[in-house]
Amino acid sequence: MGAQLEYGSPSDSEVEPFLSEDLEDAIKLEDRSPDSHRSGEPIRRTPVPKAKLASLCGVRTVDPIAFTQIFPYVNEMMEHLHVTDDPSKIGYYSGLVESAFAISQLLAIYQWAKLSDKVGRRPVVLIGIAGVTITTFFLGLSNSFAGVFISRFLGGFFSGNLPVIHSVLGEITDSTNQAVAYSLYGLCYPMGEIIGPLIGGTFSNPVEKFPQWFERWELLKTYPYFLPSFLAALIAAGGFVGGYFFLEESLPSKRRNKNGAHTPQPLASENPQVDASVRYLWSIPNVRVLCISGWLLSFIDTAFNVIFVLFCYSPVESGGLAFSAAEIGYALAVSGIASAVLQLFLMPYLLRRFDHAKLYNLCMAVWPYSYALLPGVNLVARSGLTVLEDGSSVINPHTKTMVWLGIAVILMLVRSAALAFVVGMILVKDSAPDPGSLGATNGLAQFSMCLARAFAPAFASSLFALSVGSSNFFLRYLWVVAMAGISFFSTTYSRQIVEGRKTT
Repeated sequence: MGAQLEYGSPSDSEVEPFLSEDLEDAIKLEDRSPDSHRSGEPIRRTPVPKAKLASLCGVRTVDPIAFTQIFPYVNEMMEHLHVTDDPSKIGYYSGLVESAFAISQLLAIYQWAKLSDKVGRRPVVLIGIAGVTITTFFLGLSNSFAGVFISRFLGGFFSGNLPVIHSVLGEITDSTNQAVAYSLYGLCYPMGEIIGPLIGGTFSNPVEKFPQWFERWELLKTYPYFLPSFLAALIAAGGFVGGYFFLEESLPSKRRNKNGAHTPQPLASENPQVDASVRYLWSIPNVRVLCISGWLLSFIDTAFNVIFVLFCYSPVESGGLAFSAAEIGYALAVSGIASAVLQLFLMPYLLRRFDHAKLYNLCMAVWPYSYALLPGVNLVARSGLTVLEDGSSVINPHTKTMVWLGIAVILMLVRSAALAFVVGMILVKDSAPDPGSLGATNGLAQFSMCLARAFAPAFASSLFALSVGSSNFFLRYLWVVAMAGISFFSTTYSRQIVEGRKTT
């Protein structure tokens, strides 16, 4: 129990207030005056391990790039492969391809994490990146539906090492520098989500898009989707090289000192290791609550992403905003900018100033308002709707400005609520029973989140379609009532994290 308290409890420096400082000053923590424990003994702030963090961020960015680069052209690819003669079934096959990655990742995620607790973090991370590199490369060379499906399935399998990467972050940081490190790390996935679709959308079928450059490339005529896969694989290979040279082993039992020898570990009686089975981890109250709350958080976030696009695309008369594809893209760009601003400038302050469990609860409490405010934007759009002579309708410029202001506010709320993902990683780290089982604990938490992402899109899209197609007032806003209700329940449930830690 003593080892658990030492590893799982937050230090006083995490919850004491500190003077406001920008990110550059925060990184130079070693130059700042030390804080004090309540006992009066000074503590020394650990500098942010810049090289290790940079290599880890490079590794982390690989997964979302490989995952999302196929999205812009997957339907076109299915048509090119002639998987069906019925155009209405193209979406079915592209959905199978997209889900193959997530399903295999879900099946492998806990096993990779558990393996890393035995053999070390570094080999598991490198094997995963190497696998993603190879499978992404061969994705572009696939000339059949089976080849594409197998490539994506294996790519998801090797991407299952995500909790291992989270564990490395937890092991190379401590309570004095994790505010900055976790904030920077939290930017990796959004950046990958931007880079991946840009690669896929720009470089798919390059012979038709850029004949002046690629007309003579017979390979690209035969395999029109090879170039984006190759570029994504090239980035993954760069992540492998960076990880190989700069990513050090972080598992305490496998760590080496500067002379190359294994770092001596305490005797088993002084630091007992536990068999971190699923049953044992699930029996720990805080771990169990964090897994369930993480499932709810991932479900709510994924459902919002689906519903928001549908809401923007739907006609104003049906409860949407009638945005064009370009306007939806601008809205998503606003969301990305808001996320970057919050991660860089607000997150370090929040993590160092507030109790992490209470901060997590505060983020969760924002989600119900994010859903509840969306119909209000539709009402604003309706107030400025002008019907043209041809029967179509447009929103007048002044009302359009108000609509965009409303969208900006809602997306800022959503990105603020999504900060719970970063806080949740720290809480999982704090709740692990001992350092040697951090990988398994992260694996169980990430498994819960992946499970939610596996079916949240289908639920959200079906719920929205059922709602907007109804003439009944209550059913028309059923999606709002349902998602706001789920969000409110999630907020209430997450409060047990505070209670659980108080009784640890």
